[in-house]
Amino acid sequence: MKTKQNVVIKGTKDGLTLHLNDKCAFNELLEELKEKMDAVNGQEHGSIITVTVQAGNRYLLDEDIKEITELISQREHLAVEAVKSNVMTMEEAIRWKEESEVVSYTGRIRSGQVLEVPGDLLLIGDVNPGGTVRAGRNIFVLGTLKGVAHAGCYGDDEAVIAAGRMMPSQLRISRYLNRAPDRYEEEESLETECAYIDDSNQIVVDRLQVLKHLRPDISTFKGGNHVG
Repeated sequence: MKTKQNVVIKGTKDGLTLHLNDKCAFNELLEELKEKMDAVNGQEHGSIITVTVQAGNRYLLDEDIKEITELISQREHLAVEAVKSNVMTMEEAIRWKEESEVVSYTGRIRSGQVLEVPGDLLLIGDVNPGGTVRAGRNIFVLGTLKGVAHAGCYGDDEAVIAAGRMMPSQLRISRYLNRAPDRYEEEESLETECAYIDDSNQIVVDRLQVLKHLRPDISTFKGGNHVG
């Protein structure tokens, strides 16, 4: 009877992917990993090969990841790109929840005030000149945006800013910045608009309707009825 392999190596266009058995003892896993890496090391290679490690449902401590990485990196032509696991710590789960949820706030953000949330921000109110709203993901203002809005403030280039009246003093998405015109006409910005980063890495302000096509993942509706 053939024994189940604890380490399965698959070649991809990007290098090698190592699938690790998540049910065997860790020392057994390391022993077979060393044998497999010795075999790979014996083959001729002309350039550095990147390696991605898939640990499945095995939770890996930092020292476990370090041991696996060092074992593979000892072969001079192999470089570990990532060690991935399906299991997350409680801290990681809490952070993921915070970054995934929509935080709503009702009120006016006045000059000098800063409101920051880790995920999406739904502001039911206005942002006055001198006020600032920041979010790890998207910002939705059901009012007038006259202050500073910084979406994707932790580095999310896909984040967007939407406002009932878009009259900001400054827009920022991720690391990109767009200064507003010197003045707005009161007749302008009468419809809800959105700001996003386009293909040329510029912040563009456009009609809200474009988000349906540019950022389809924003919608999380899973209902069965057709919405036109």
